[in-house]
Amino acid sequence: MKTRFIWANLISGDMKKTIEFYTALGFKRNDQYETGESTSFTFAENQFIINFFTEERMTQPRFGGLSVPKNSNEIIFSISADSREDVDAWAEKVRKAGGTIFSNPQNYEQGYTFGFADPDNHKFNFLYWPGM
Repeated sequence: MKTRFIWANLISGDMKKTIEFYTALGFKRNDQYETGESTSFTFAENQFIINFFTEERMTQPRFGGLSVPKNSNEIIFSISADSREDVDAWAEKVRKAGGTIFSNPQNYEQGYTFGFADPDNHKFNFLYWPGM
């Protein structure tokens, strides 16, 4: 048996803000999956998808009782960059879109990275790592 695809499902506390934020970052919307209680975006060349659902839908027991993160996260999504300059450019783009930078651009071992949270406090890490 093989695994065909993997994606993520997260909660949006404000669907309009979620759509505005990820659109401002330039990620592609998957309009065919939009409903009044969800939206979907494609990330990166490998077409990783993150679906965002209303809290009312995802807090149901059949979905594992997900909630909007307050002070901590179970996961941080990492997005690769092509250069240090790209990391800096993404940090500026995230600031302009209204994201929260929780870790300013900085050297990390042989790489360069920064961390941000979206309007619902979902965490992301942009990382340039030579050779990756």
